[in-house]
Amino acid sequence: MLTPRPRPRRQPDPGSRVPRGLLTAADWSWRVLVVAGVVALLWWLLTYFSAVSVPVAVAMLLTALLTPLNRLLRGWRWHPALAAAACLLAMVLVVVGVLAAIGAQVAREWPQLWDKALAGFGTLLNWLATGPLHIDQARLDAYFAQFTDWVNASRADLAAAAAHAGVGVGHFFAGLAIALIATFFFLASGRPIWTSITRLLPRHYLTATRRAADRGWASLVSYMRAQVLVALVDALGILIGALVLGLPMPWALFALTFVAAFVPVIGAVLAGTVACALALVTYGPVSALIMLAITVFVMEAEGHFLQPILLGRAVSLHPLAVLLGLAVGATIAGIVGALLVIPVLAFAVAFIRGLDPERFEPAPELPE
Repeated sequence: MLTPRPRPRRQPDPGSRVPRGLLTAADWSWRVLVVAGVVALLWWLLTYFSAVSVPVAVAMLLTALLTPLNRLLRGWRWHPALAAAACLLAMVLVVVGVLAAIGAQVAREWPQLWDKALAGFGTLLNWLATGPLHIDQARLDAYFAQFTDWVNASRADLAAAAAHAGVGVGHFFAGLAIALIATFFFLASGRPIWTSITRLLPRHYLTATRRAADRGWASLVSYMRAQVLVALVDALGILIGALVLGLPMPWALFALTFVAAFVPVIGAVLAGTVACALALVTYGPVSALIMLAITVFVMEAEGHFLQPILLGRAVSLHPLAVLLGLAVGATIAGIVGALLVIPVLAFAVAFIRGLDPERFEPAPELPE
């Protein structure tokens, strides 16, 4: 049997004046450029097909979130398809139940809120007229007339913006349908799907790749558990602030904050805006400012403490890596980037460590 001869290491030309270090740097540079080109091409493909890639990525996160329940039902000898359907149904029932509870509490307290809102609006007008701004009713009428004229002049632009928003809503529901359907199939037959994909690899890569993928998936499941804990802490912070200020519907604010915490940036802003609006119409601007300070504190604690510490421990990432990853992901891809960057990092790090576990084992401590 012929054995391949080792490839001789390239030696620099003795007559060349190019230093060895520069030759090594050049060798590394073109390889880095090739890798960067592949990454850029992959990013372009994912962006171009974002109507499919983003829902599938969300489906992966939902699958990781529901995996513990799915394993429990599988342990009770449920059929895979039935277990997947039960997991999806449980998730939908929880979300719908939370929204229904919020709606019922709002409907029950709406008359009192409306009266307080009218009283607060009158107080605001009185403060504008008698306060340091000295904005009387005549000036407010002039501002309202200017706003009406602007709306009439921009009617075509506003209609186009509304149509664009309608298209965006349609894309959202289409993506939601894709995400739910993909989640069902991932829960029901995720392992066979992955096995079929890995069969395309050379045989000597199968064992290491599957082992690494299992570690990456376990890290992703741990991330989703930690994300639930972060959302719970955020909701508790808003609930405590609402109870201290005596705001109406504190448990509705708790539920809204918990659900919204899974949507980066926009979720926290939405929940905080609702809480501040309730404080404003109930007790006035001072309570609204206090609630705003509480909301900002909760958001800063989440972004700079809870997520780096809790998520970093869950996925074996340094807190600084989590913090910088969130910032870079939000800068590059906005909300979607902030949502997906830490799961991608978690899976990638665990996958790389799983390819060569012995290399990445912690070094034994030296005896003193």
